[in-house]
Amino acid sequence: QLQAFGGGVIQAGDSLRLSCAASGRIYSSHVMGWFRQTPGKEREFVAAIRWSTGRTLYGDSVMGRFTISKDSARNTVYLQMNSLKPEDTAVYSCARSTQYSSVIGDYNSWGQGTELTVSS
Repeated sequence: QLQAFGGGVIQAGDSLRLSCAASGRIYSSHVMGWFRQTPGKEREFVAAIRWSTGRTLYGDSVMGRFTISKDSARNTVYLQMNSLKPEDTAVYSCARSTQYSSVIGDYNSWGQGTELTVSS
C-alpha cells in the first residue's frame, strides 16, 4: 500500500517536497511513478524512477523543475518540486509498475493522493 503526503498551500515560485511511503517492500523490479490530477482533467504523468538503477523519467511540463528520488532503506520515493506554478495545482498520487513507463495504464497499486495548491 502506498501513501503520498507533503502537500499544502504555497506561493508560486516556492519549492516543496512530496513523499510516498510504501507499507511493504519495493523490489528492484519495480518502477515508482508520480502522477497528478485536477478536477475535470485526465490524470497526468509527472515522473518515474526505476528502483534498481535510479534511472528517471519526467513529463514535459515538469522537466527541469521537478526531481524524483528514492530512499531504498525507507521504501520511500520523493518528488522535489521547484519553481512551482499555479498550473501545478493538483492532487498528486504515487503508483507502482513493473515497466519503465509514463503510461498510466502500466501502473497499479495506486496510493491515496496529497493535494497541492499553488497560489499566484
